[in-house]
Amino acid sequence: MQEKYYKYANLLLKKGLCINKGEPLVINAPIEGIDFIRVLTEVACELGVNDIYYDWYDDELKHTELKYYTDNDIKKSSFWNKSVHDEYAKKGSAFLFLVSSNPDIMKDIDSAKLKIASEHSLYTRQLYREMQSNNEVDWCIASIATTDWGKLLFPNSKKPKEDLWNLIFDICLINEDNSLTAWNNKMTKNKEVCQKLNNLNIKSLHYQNSLGTDLTIELAEHAIWCDGSSRIKGREPIVNIPTEEVFTTPNKFKTNGIVHTSLPLIHSGIMIKDIVLTFKDGKVINYQASMGEEELKNIIETDDESNMLGECALVDKKSKIAMSNTLFYETLFDENASCHIALGRGFKECITNGDNKSEKELEEVGYNKSKNHVDIMIGTSDLNIIAKTYDGKEIQIFKDGSFNI
Repeated sequence: MQEKYYKYANLLLKKGLCINKGEPLVINAPIEGIDFIRVLTEVACELGVNDIYYDWYDDELKHTELKYYTDNDIKKSSFWNKSVHDEYAKKGSAFLFLVSSNPDIMKDIDSAKLKIASEHSLYTRQLYREMQSNNEVDWCIASIATTDWGKLLFPNSKKPKEDLWNLIFDICLINEDNSLTAWNNKMTKNKEVCQKLNNLNIKSLHYQNSLGTDLTIELAEHAIWCDGSSRIKGREPIVNIPTEEVFTTPNKFKTNGIVHTSLPLIHSGIMIKDIVLTFKDGKVINYQASMGEEELKNIIETDDESNMLGECALVDKKSKIAMSNTLFYETLFDENASCHIALGRGFKECITNGDNKSEKELEEVGYNKSKNHVDIMIGTSDLNIIAKTYDGKEIQIFKDGSFNI
């Protein structure tokens, strides 16, 4: 296990963050991950990192605080007061977020408290969020195995946490002889898909499947497809490990129709299932869910633009994660097993010269500037997508859940 920890740490730091010697590092991780974090720290120090801030969390501790704390108490807690992220962003730090899953742990917590906690977390790191959006900081989201998550995925196993680690290692190509080379090859293939899509000059996408999805999304003017790697000072860190998606930014004002989710969403420790969203002129005008509808309401009402789209992403049903036939109950994995859309903030990098456009120019092309960004999985094995190009052609780019280009 130690050898794989070491390879995984190298992947996250060298490929995920492209970390520089002397670059500060913020590590956000569950307390239970200490064994891996020790290895990660050693690798970081070997690479010349000499300023590391450990931003620990624990779902049980979060639950206890939310159960007993007042609104003001919540705002003082380090779990949700993330002003330290702004401090480290000013220092040019890299940020590594290591996630796990404990779905529905917050189901008995009042939704108003969950909303306050979530919004305060965004409010207290506005500089970090802006720098992240502008590709001015290195950041990467990856995963870490925990006992509760392992038991959820491997209920009959005697070593569920170890089994989960092995699954993570397999999906993240750690079992390859050279995982860094394997990732280079993977990202090259993703870039090739993006290039094919960009060559089509797509204006809009029409989604249909047997769940009842019938949704049309018009892309932002000058939108381009991206591959999951960011462009920062001549380097290309990978913001999600694993990643299987190619994605772009829609025009927030021009989504119409209905969409049904295909996988559950876990948000703020609440499971949301069977989401149905109806859009008109970009905005969600009706929503429902068989479970977690109040938390869905919190997402949609985060701010003035959290009820509009900021991303549409394509994932082939033959992706390595989809082929594992595992529901992870964690968006990092589940969004890479399924085509998805996101309510909230868009990606400037998916707009030609987006980082250099003024706020007025971004508004004119329909860029979503919400504080929030929440991915919702909509892909199915029978999903069909018809692209309409700027020269009036209609091209089926997705057929029965797979690319058709």
